[in-house]
Amino acid sequence: MQRIILSFFLGIESFMLPCFTKQLWGFDCPGCGMQRAIVFLLKGDFGAAFQMYPAIYPMLLLFGFLIMDKLVSIRYANKITNALMISTVGFILTNYILKFI
Repeated sequence: MQRIILSFFLGIESFMLPCFTKQLWGFDCPGCGMQRAIVFLLKGDFGAAFQMYPAIYPMLLLFGFLIMDKLVSIRYANKITNALMISTVGFILTNYILKFI
């Protein structure tokens, strides 16, 4: 069973989708690098995942909080969700702007 899971994670790179924006217009979109960052996370290379797409960690934190909020009622969940969304969008936009500098 472990071999099947390991071969899936090692072979997942061959199924990544190309960036339509990059193919069409020749420049990165705000989400470029996310698939590769997820692959690095699955392989356990957390530093490379951050270097590839720095917004991956705030995004995972946001999604994890949203899932937890559905399972357990959390006080001030709307305010926490808004703060996590703003920080995630901030990371995405900062990373996108820094790519062009």
